[in-house]
Amino acid sequence: MGMSKKDLSRKRANIKARVEELEKKARMDPLKKNRALHDELEDLKRKLAEAD
Repeated sequence: MGMSKKDLSRKRANIKARVEELEKKARMDPLKKNRALHDELEDLKRKLAEAD
């Protein structure tokens, strides 16, 4: 069974919030020393693009 519109919008909102949080941290790490942080940010942005 698929997700309801409410569930989809909530999931999308949670992803957006997490992306904003990670972007702040990523700006503080321009040399990409924390690779996991940048990988997670890239993955979430990809998921957000797929949801549109």
